[in-house]
Amino acid sequence: MSYYYQSIPEISVEELALKLADRDLSLQLLDVRERNEAEIAFVEGFELIPLSEFSTWSTQILVRLNPEVETIVMCHHGMRSAQLCQWLIHNGFTNVKNVSGGIDVYSYLVDSSIPRY
Repeated sequence: MSYYYQSIPEISVEELALKLADRDLSLQLLDVRERNEAEIAFVEGFELIPLSEFSTWSTQILVRLNPEVETIVMCHHGMRSAQLCQWLIHNGFTNVKNVSGGIDVYSYLVDSSIPRY
């Protein structure tokens, strides 16, 4: 999954918290961390699709998700999610955002009940 780099739009954890509080059901929320990481800490509403299992779900995700709907991608610190954002943009997704700082910053600034690791 290597593509020419282009700037990836980001969303702050505070902005994410507001969107989650609004319970906007049109959002597509993706968490690319590993299963063992999600067992430690998880944000309700995100779909777990481990980046390490990319070959298993990549073709399905292009069919199942709407490329025009806001798609928010999260990982632990924002690096793996940036990779998926880049791939989604390369595959025609027009409204993709990477969670700046990932679940670690979300836990620190928004919801301290989510364990940090």
